[in-house]
This record gives sequence, C-alpha cells and structure tokens, in this order.
Amino acid sequence: MGSNATMNAKDAIYGGLAECFITIDGRRYNFMNMTDFESKWDVNITDVPILGKVGMGHKSAGGKGTWKGTAYYNQSHFRVMADNYQKTGVMPYFEIQVSNEDPNSSVGRQTIIHRDCLCDSFILAKFEAGEETMSEELSGTFESWDLPEKFKELEGC
Repeated sequence: MGSNATMNAKDAIYGGLAECFITIDGRRYNFMNMTDFESKWDVNITDVPILGKVGMGHKSAGGKGTWKGTAYYNQSHFRVMADNYQKTGVMPYFEIQVSNEDPNSSVGRQTIIHRDCLCDSFILAKFEAGEETMSEELSGTFESWDLPEKFKELEGC
C-alpha cells in the first residue's frame, strides 16, 4: 500500500456546535435561532483578449458576498429593521459572526465576521396551520469579511 495520508473521521466538523451572532446598531445578539447558514464570495472574472493567443485570458475584477440561512420564526430583529427602513428610508448595515468548533476535531476553531451586511428581503408575517414549528428564510449581501480564527491544517496536508 502507498503512504497516502487520510483524514480521520473525527476531524469532520459537526455543524450543530456552530455559533452565530449578529450585531445591529452596536448591539450584539446571540442568533441561536439559526438552523443553517451559508455565505460565499463570488469573484467577478473578466475575459481578457490577448493579441497573439488563440485562447482568452482571464482576470479577477472584484467580487460580491452573499449569505443565506434559515431561522426559527421567533425573533423580530429583521422585521424591526424592515419597519425602520419603510418608515425612514434608513437601512442599517449589520455584522454576522459565525464560528465553527468541534471539540472532537483536531482542527480547532474558525470564525468569519461578515461586515456591512444587508437583508435583501423580509418575511413580515406568516402562519402554517398544523406545523409544529415555523421557520423563515433569510438572505442578503455583505461587503467584506474578516477571518480572525482559522482551522489548523490537518496532519498530512
């Protein structure tokens, strides 16, 4: 057999131990209402025609951050934000901080702080007859992020 390194199963991160905080107007909330969250940074790639080449070149030219998640329908933070916006025209920017850490894993903790977040839509009211719990989809954009804590490299990488 070869000497290829393999990942230990214990190093897969258990997502249910994540932490999520939102900071709106300087007030930090433990957003434990979230059941899932995902953010991504899409890079804009521009085609670059190059004289003397048959193939097209490519160049990164900016990017856009988006986020989405599901939360239990038991908080009003974002509805207050929407209400304020429709009455004043002021949409507050906010931060979302997500940390992943699984004590069974050897990779430690990773934290991403999403800066200058906005919501792109708001659930104002809802009901679901016969449902045991209600949830709502949340989504929006962010302009930048910080990575104050990153996972350790696995042995063998």
